[in-house]
Amino acid sequence: MIAALLAMAAASATMPTLSPQDSAAAFRAAGFARKGGVWKLCDDPGTPSYSPGEIETVRDLNGDGRPEAIIVEGSSFCHGNTGMGYVLVSKQPDGTWRKLTGGTGMVEVLKTRGLGNWPDLSIGGPGFCFPVVRWNGKGYASHRFEYEGKPCKLRR
Repeated sequence: MIAALLAMAAASATMPTLSPQDSAAAFRAAGFARKGGVWKLCDDPGTPSYSPGEIETVRDLNGDGRPEAIIVEGSSFCHGNTGMGYVLVSKQPDGTWRKLTGGTGMVEVLKTRGLGNWPDLSIGGPGFCFPVVRWNGKGYASHRFEYEGKPCKLRR
């Protein structure tokens, strides 16, 4: 137990963080606006389920030496039963940030990869069969459905 806690602490200590300037630029690229001291994307009227935007993950996802950030915001008002929205942004060679994809759901970065070494993303939500999107060179597009790493068929 103690070893697991120490490993978690070491992992969080080495997790990259963004400067305040990069954080603000990433939020703006994702479409968020600073309102009342928090970053907001959806126009939630103040429901109990609302949680403001936060940078959930900062990591070099495609191995190009520049960070990507997954930004999340909670709101069942804006995102229905899933209650979560996400945006993936990437720092560009010129230092600006670019939105790559976003929508409703909980993002899981997978080990499988598309063009340019970009990882596939599983978009979780209610149910047991989730869409997986893959980078095609221009954007993330629907690729397959899976649950716990196994193919599945979405019931309509």
